[in-house]
Amino acid sequence: MAELASYAVCESNSQGRRIVEPRPKTRGEFQRDRDRIIHSTAFRRLEYKTQVFVNHEGDLFRTRLTHSIEVAQIARSIARALNLNDDLTEAIALAHDLGHTPFGHAGQDALNECMAEHGGFEHNLQSLRIVDKLEERYGAFDGLNLMFETRAGILKHCSPAKAHELGELGTRFLKDQRPSLEAQICNLADEIAYNNHDVDDGLRSGLITVEQLQEIDLFAWHEKAARAAFPDISGRRLIHETVRRMIDAQVTDVLAETGTRLEQQQIETLGDVVQAPQLVGFSEEMRGMNRELKHFLHDSLYRHYQVVRMTSKARRIVKDLYEAFMADMRLLPTQDRLRGDQEGNPRAIADYIAGMTDRYAVKEHRRLFAVGME
Repeated sequence: MAELASYAVCESNSQGRRIVEPRPKTRGEFQRDRDRIIHSTAFRRLEYKTQVFVNHEGDLFRTRLTHSIEVAQIARSIARALNLNDDLTEAIALAHDLGHTPFGHAGQDALNECMAEHGGFEHNLQSLRIVDKLEERYGAFDGLNLMFETRAGILKHCSPAKAHELGELGTRFLKDQRPSLEAQICNLADEIAYNNHDVDDGLRSGLITVEQLQEIDLFAWHEKAARAAFPDISGRRLIHETVRRMIDAQVTDVLAETGTRLEQQQIETLGDVVQAPQLVGFSEEMRGMNRELKHFLHDSLYRHYQVVRMTSKARRIVKDLYEAFMADMRLLPTQDRLRGDQEGNPRAIADYIAGMTDRYAVKEHRRLFAVGME
């Protein structure tokens, strides 16, 4: 394995774990973090939480689990090419969506509205809450007791008020500092993955067409290149070849642009990374093409009437569940009701709802509101 860059996160410059543990015998500390995340309950639940399409709409659409794995692959490849800590990068990528509600952003928005008077709800903070507190796997501590840098990478956004509550972990938000390069890579890999794979899922669903995408430069250029390389290519094979080339072009651009910024800012240490402007990013040209693609997906896919209908149902399910549990905590499972007694009802209810899969939320709504004795 290549020696890590001087500005990479490593065990020698890490701030460690909140609760000190014996060192692992056969793996590194950040490998241990990755493994703990993979074995967590919240990670398994991502299999039945969706990105754009609700879980029962088709078996081939992305879920939060497949998305997280795809983000980890892209992020790990970038980190390794830059001689950064790819174990840390992979751990952050695999954990970045643990706190997502059922039904994607529609579920999060609905739960945030419900919790407006109780601190709100934000999936990055919920991901941190899961790995710090809610996972119950170890006798010695709550949560997963992850390394400081893994936890910091999971926390992508944070308001000043929340940052004050988080102590040292929230300091960078108050001082306008940057996270590690490994965390910055995960943020951009997330964008690369969901933009390009929403193209694939959108085409598979029939809600957008190749003809529409041929008006978008990033897609059009790589579809033309795929056709030139393989004149007889068509159908799903053409789409896969085009999306593959789009991802490769974006990763190549990120590597070149990030290398340039590291040289320009004369980055030599992890401390330099924290104080510097954003170092991981696209070139101006690629950023413009990505912006065009995002606008297209927003207008043509995420606002498609069939998606809007389903997200409207999803918001109603989340709101109904929250209001029912707030009205009568006895409706909650025993363990969640007990946590509510300890922490206050609203946050415990949010924890319970956020932990639901799409399927479970639909079933729970049916149990509470459908006529019958289920």
